[in-house]
This record gives sequence, C-alpha cells and structure tokens, in this order.
Amino acid sequence: MIEAIISMSGMALAAGIGLGFAAKKFHVEGDPKADEIELLLPATNCGNCGYPGCRPYAESLADEGKAEDISLCTPGGVETMEKIAEFLGIEPVAMDADTGPKVAYIDEIRCIGCTACIKACPVDAIIGANKQSHTVIIDMCTDCKACIEPCPVDCIEMVPVEKTLYDWMWEKPSGPHTLN
Repeated sequence: MIEAIISMSGMALAAGIGLGFAAKKFHVEGDPKADEIELLLPATNCGNCGYPGCRPYAESLADEGKAEDISLCTPGGVETMEKIAEFLGIEPVAMDADTGPKVAYIDEIRCIGCTACIKACPVDAIIGANKQSHTVIIDMCTDCKACIEPCPVDCIEMVPVEKTLYDWMWEKPSGPHTLN
C-alpha cells in the first residue's frame, strides 16, 4: 500500500513539474491592445456582436479597428462605442439611442409556464416552474435575447436597466488634473 502511494505521488510530482515547464516554455503573451479594449466592454459575453464573447470581439477590434465594427456591442450602448472609438483614435459612428444595458422582462400575467425561456437562457437568469409564471433575476440577465424567440406567447421583452442609487457611480475624471 505504501509503495502504491509513493509511486502515485511520484507520478503526480512528475506530471506537475512537466506541466509547469510546458506552461513556461509555451506561454503566449496576449495582445495588450485587446486587453485594454476588453476592459472597455461590459463583459456580458452575450454574443449580440456576432462574436462568441467579449474577448474575441476585442481581439477583432484590436486587429482591424474598423469604424463599422465599434458599434456592435448593444449592451454597452453608445457610451461603450464612444470609449472604444476614443481608444482606437477613430470617429464614433451613429448608433440607435435606445441601445444600452437591457434586461428581459416577462409579463407574468401572459406567461403560460412552458419553460421554453428557462431552457434557452444561457446564464440561468430565469426562474420558475412548469405551468407557473416565470421571472427574471435582473442582476444575472446579460441582454442576450435568447429567451425571446422560443416564447410561444410573446410575453418577453427587453427593457432598459434603470440606474438607481445602488448602482450609480461617479464618472472617472479625465484631463490634466487627474490623480494616478
């Protein structure tokens, strides 16, 4: 029994050393420009931009930086698009004024409890039971709109997120008088 423990520990140690060496040898540095752009994005990873997440979208913007691509992030809205344009040094483009952070709202009176929206939600932001009305956990909703199409009674709509006293923050100062 002791021999088995010693041999398994030795193999685990060898595997750990091998993985550590491989991590050092094959380490790939990330694109710092893509890292900065990713910080500007809302990190919802909703896929509304046509990319599988915020990181691939940021990498695309860092590589190409086309003006028509900076307006694809609908959860970030006009504010995010303007920040990306400023960072890339290009002109902002026109965007719908109603874009910005939104969450799904389920009209609980019209909801028939079919659970189609629950199955479609990638982040489990919708709660409810079969043949019961459902509701959305606002803090978890990522504005992906995946729940709208499967709803057979069209009782789901996207509504803007209202800023409240609890989520309001001071804007970061900019200019020559800012502190580092």
